[in-house]
Amino acid sequence: MRAIKRRSIVLATTSATAFALILTGCSAPSGSGDIPAGCEAYADYQGNSGTEVEIYTTVVSPEAELFQESFTEFEDCTGITINWNGSKEFEAQLPVRVEGGTAPDLAVFPQPGLLAAMAATGKLLPASDAVAASVEANYSPDWKNYGTVDGTFYASPLGANVKSFVWYSPKTFKDNGWDIPTTWDELLALSDKIATTSDVQPWCAGFESGDATGWVGTDWMEDIVLRFGGAEVYDKWVSHEIPFNDPAIVEAIGKAGQILKNPEYVGDVPSIATTSFQTGGAGIVDGSCAMHRQASFIGGILVADQGATIVTPDDTTTEGGITTFYFPGATADDKPALGGGEFIGAFADRPEVQAVQLYLTTPEWNNKKAALGGWFSANLGLDTANVADPVNANAVEILKNATTFRFDGSDLMPAAVGAGSFWKEMTAWVAEDKSDKAVLDAIEASWPK
Repeated sequence: MRAIKRRSIVLATTSATAFALILTGCSAPSGSGDIPAGCEAYADYQGNSGTEVEIYTTVVSPEAELFQESFTEFEDCTGITINWNGSKEFEAQLPVRVEGGTAPDLAVFPQPGLLAAMAATGKLLPASDAVAASVEANYSPDWKNYGTVDGTFYASPLGANVKSFVWYSPKTFKDNGWDIPTTWDELLALSDKIATTSDVQPWCAGFESGDATGWVGTDWMEDIVLRFGGAEVYDKWVSHEIPFNDPAIVEAIGKAGQILKNPEYVGDVPSIATTSFQTGGAGIVDGSCAMHRQASFIGGILVADQGATIVTPDDTTTEGGITTFYFPGATADDKPALGGGEFIGAFADRPEVQAVQLYLTTPEWNNKKAALGGWFSANLGLDTANVADPVNANAVEILKNATTFRFDGSDLMPAAVGAGSFWKEMTAWVAEDKSDKAVLDAIEASWPK
């Protein structure tokens, strides 16, 4: 068994749920000199100067620059260089690197299915005691469970997102006299009204995402299954206690098709497959499109790439101002939350690697990263005062207070389905007008026996 050096942790509770971590294995060695002025907060990570740690991830520019900025002080004070390696081909290339003996030090898993597959190789290492204790102190139990495979905790939470949102422009809605819908029937009625009484396209969407093309369609399915099937059906679907072509799932894809396969709502349906998810919502910024169902993280992308401004719902004058309303279900009272997140696991057990992974679990880093904008996490020590835009601040409160919350279903399914056939078939559903039945039957047939 691999020897894991034990770290000791001291937890101190304050009104902000902050805590101090003493990482003995990364402390400055005796006689190594004083901690540089202004670096006292990083005293526990000393002793690793001159080392480098690679973080392999799906996150690329422009979001990557904000991650790099969030590490600057840590790097300056510890002497550890963090090499952020973002790739759109992450899902395909990570298994190749692991098998070829060139695994990254740390990998940011966008879904637990791939995490489980990597744990099965025996190359992904269990998290240190220090990381485990920090996650227990700073996250709700579900988040540690998502990073656990067959009873072993591997990967700590990183970013989070809430997916049950429809993005829109308050100015566009106000100018056209449109009201925010609170039920599915009202949502369809609004879509009909927009399609027949204005020059604005009711909906815009984009499924393209490199090797991950199609994941946007799976998000639509998950939100609808949760709303119309309920939590019990959702859980049975994700765990394959009911088949992928169960009547409840047939109903869900039919409801998704009421919007996504209706040319009166979305224009050219096949073009959804080739429109990138980053640009899929551009129309709500320039006013050519009314609604865009997407997770909370898209706000940061639309700000950076499309010049959008995140506003509150009552700001009806800002050009390019965008915000969200809750993606409605059967009734106005039933409001389940669907979300997702990233998890960071290690393929190397060097002390500098463990130090970086531990630092990323702390409220200190989470608040620093959130303050840069366009990002938040489920860390209980994250202060919403550091979450500038109102959409993300609302999402943080949803994560902290949700009574019915479910993790992204495709992320919990076996990778061959959740990051494979489900993506592929939802893409064919719009690109080729593949039938609902053929799509669901193909995914069911692909489920590992």
